[in-house]
Amino acid sequence: MKKLLFCIGLVAAMVSCSDEKNPVYEYPVRPGVTVVPSVKAEAVQAEANALEFKVTPANATEAAYLCIETVDDDAQLSAGKVISQGVAIDAAEVGTYRAEELYPETDYNIYVAVRDNDRSALTQIKMTTTAPATEPDEPDVPEGPVTNPMYIWVDAAANFPDFANSEENIRRDLTLAKETGFTDVVVDVRPTNGDVLFTTSHCNQVEWLGAWTSNGYSKIKRTATFDYLGKFIEIGHELGLRIHAGFNTMVGGNTSSLGSQGILYRDSSKKDWATTLNTKNGFVNTLDSDETTWFFNPLHPEVQDYLCDLLTDLAAYTELDGIILDRGRFDSMMSDFSDLTKEAFEDYVGESVDFNRDVMPAGFTGTINADMPYEYKHLKKWLEFRAKVIHDFMTKAEETVHAVNPTVKFGVYVGGWYSTYYDVGVNWASPNYNTGAKFPRWATSEYKNFGYADIMDHMLIGAYASPGNVYGTSEWTMQGFCQLAMTYTAGDCPLVCGGPDVGNWDYDDKYTDAQEHQAITNSVKACYDACNGYFLFDMIHLKKGDMWQYAKAGIDEVKASLE
Repeated sequence: MKKLLFCIGLVAAMVSCSDEKNPVYEYPVRPGVTVVPSVKAEAVQAEANALEFKVTPANATEAAYLCIETVDDDAQLSAGKVISQGVAIDAAEVGTYRAEELYPETDYNIYVAVRDNDRSALTQIKMTTTAPATEPDEPDVPEGPVTNPMYIWVDAAANFPDFANSEENIRRDLTLAKETGFTDVVVDVRPTNGDVLFTTSHCNQVEWLGAWTSNGYSKIKRTATFDYLGKFIEIGHELGLRIHAGFNTMVGGNTSSLGSQGILYRDSSKKDWATTLNTKNGFVNTLDSDETTWFFNPLHPEVQDYLCDLLTDLAAYTELDGIILDRGRFDSMMSDFSDLTKEAFEDYVGESVDFNRDVMPAGFTGTINADMPYEYKHLKKWLEFRAKVIHDFMTKAEETVHAVNPTVKFGVYVGGWYSTYYDVGVNWASPNYNTGAKFPRWATSEYKNFGYADIMDHMLIGAYASPGNVYGTSEWTMQGFCQLAMTYTAGDCPLVCGGPDVGNWDYDDKYTDAQEHQAITNSVKACYDACNGYFLFDMIHLKKGDMWQYAKAGIDEVKASLE
């Protein structure tokens, strides 16, 4: 018994094309010769429930196909019946088509007919669907207890000698991270030069980065063409790691002994995007200063739109697990004092403002409590205003990301030193945390309204204390940074993870290697128990010092405590 499958629902043309490689042959017209239609069919691919085939018609005005389950090999149909009862297809172009909703491991005859007025042609091919796909093996059950997230950061520049041009090195070091016990990797895809290592049409790709090598500070060029972020996602997921994109936010370029880079360097028309600094010598565009990393003015609407365009393309990586904004802030206490920001601040306070008379003295870089013992008229309101600028941008960025990819985690890295973080215009606490009551010297009663912890899905806290200050309850101890972060965020961010910078924590060379190694191990449980997980900066330090084992010992200690 034969079954006619008209394949109405999902049966459709996959591709209809005519190009130089597959031209439609046109018969030459000769006097007294009647051109007749013709058709050719070729098998392309068989699946368990579908068959794909290619049709090449010529000199026809109508075309159609029928897919019939074969009971005997002698089954035949007329061209007229195929045209009248089959699925109509393009009669003028080469096309590839799929017959779907078929039975697995079954023979089918595919009849293709063409017609032009009273002349027609018919062809037939036989195809067989494949066996159903086997069920995947059950995933391996991880050994030991499952921990809260253990993040490790991968700085773009520092790791560029290994990763810029080598998929093998990416696999090697992600494997080491997995074996150590890390669960989450943050790969920096927008370094401080402001160019990118992911696919976007809005910004240049990174061509080179400066990194310290055995030959000193060197220019590492990227010649590979593979998708840098895409490769981390692919390999990381194969290994069972979650992959997050680190995104340096308010930066537009940098300069060093190796050269200058970034949109602020390449495009002079964007100079007003750059922040204006309140220096001892007056208000100076950062491009005209001795700064080596050039920050944007976070208030500038074109800057915000530009960054959101980049985040839109970043969020389009549907397999990406998270996005973490770094440097989502003002440059420093000296930033931003542009005319644009002055006008917006005057609107905010409702009167004209003289920055150096009403806000802060020229060139001020200290802290409010220790170095500015007297009030300026609008100092506290200025700090509140800057926190609002960053809060509002973070809201816009989160909405941009989740409009494209609702499941990707959105978050930030911030320094744990909240008591002085006003200097970069950021309130990363919960809007329910009363900053003004705790820090009345610099925070207004309204400052808390611009806490953004409730906007975030995850936050990484830089608990960047020295190797001798793992334990404690105050700032500048790793454990204390993490405990305080939980107090400040007040449960509004579901995932707050903190930890040390294990390479830049002993500038005075005060601690021995053994003490530093023990500090890495101790930091894991100290920070993990104080917040929602652990965060280590940066992978390069574990690699260069061959210190993976010390991080593993700490992670193993956490796992043992969970048992």
